[in-house]
Amino acid sequence: MRTLSLSIPWLRRQTSYLEKMFRTLNAHYFNNIIEEPIITIQSTPRAYGHVTVAKAWTRGQTGETRRELNIGAGTLDRSIENVTATLLHEMVHLYNLQIGVQDTSRGGTYHNKRFKEAAEKVDLHISYDSRIGWSLTEPTEALIDFIISQGWEDIRMSRNEGFSASGIGGKGGSTTGTGTATKKGNSRKMVCPCCRLTVRATRDNLRILCVDCNEQLVYTE
Repeated sequence: MRTLSLSIPWLRRQTSYLEKMFRTLNAHYFNNIIEEPIITIQSTPRAYGHVTVAKAWTRGQTGETRRELNIGAGTLDRSIENVTATLLHEMVHLYNLQIGVQDTSRGGTYHNKRFKEAAEKVDLHISYDSRIGWSLTEPTEALIDFIISQGWEDIRMSRNEGFSASGIGGKGGSTTGTGTATKKGNSRKMVCPCCRLTVRATRDNLRILCVDCNEQLVYTE
């Protein structure tokens, strides 16, 4: 059993972002049914994230126990759309754990159609991989629109560890999640030529106006 301790400022700030996003997604997609886990950011080579099957954390003097939801530290160097898709992917696992649905096998690495069905109900696009099943995860247009409506597209959470990939999570063992990272994020950077305001866009041919400078943002990548 682990005890929560967040002493690094970078970790506190980024974990706080993820906690707020979790609560918003929980309310929007799950009617606040999911028990809030301890969200951690740890290095997980070749993985995006995981959740623990057991309640591995105890919080404070109350002795309250919670599951862990981890997001790989190196995978935060992606668009917020893909970070959100990873977080939502892991939330689907937590939801299924609570209602008694087994959505993985092979030590938590292979995702079955129960996972696919649950994930697609919360605006995730799920593809098949022979190694890890129905696990490859990307944000749908509906999820991207929700992210924009929340103003999350301006959030940047990165600690570059030489690892960049798209929207899936996890490793097996005592956890459940997804497998190996292979794909890059699909957003493009747009910048105001005057004040250098920066946004990320997942669609081409957008026209975005900086209201402060009255200048149209331009694509830089």
